[in-house]
Amino acid sequence: MKILVLNGPNLNMLGIREPNIYGKNSFADLLALLEQTAKEEGVEVTQYQSNHEGALVDAIQAAYGKFDGIVINPGAYTHTSVAILDALKAVSLPAVEVHISDVDAREPFRQISYAGMACVKTIKGQGLAGYCQAIRFLKEYLKK
Repeated sequence: MKILVLNGPNLNMLGIREPNIYGKNSFADLLALLEQTAKEEGVEVTQYQSNHEGALVDAIQAAYGKFDGIVINPGAYTHTSVAILDALKAVSLPAVEVHISDVDAREPFRQISYAGMACVKTIKGQGLAGYCQAIRFLKEYLKK
């Protein structure tokens, strides 16, 4: 089973960017956690991060026929990108949306998730552990 984990803008700045919201763990810590979770769950995880919307769209499109599912944290593009929504819908791969913070408890503009409209589940407010939950959920979802 192959899962693509996509991270959008500023997630490469974890540990530096607003640690009171996103925690003190670094992006390297997230990558290590993804690797550990993949090993424990017996799945293959490939990680990609970009600050550029088009690069994320390209990665979603390239996943078609190569991956079984997608875990995506679109970052700020969550609330603005119809292009990412359309790419997720186009490839029709099961996707789980992850947000480190509880976006529902933040600014009103963060209440809208375009990407989430194409996802089978959204996990929010669980910190980096949300990625582990997403991988486990997707593994079970894909078994059905």
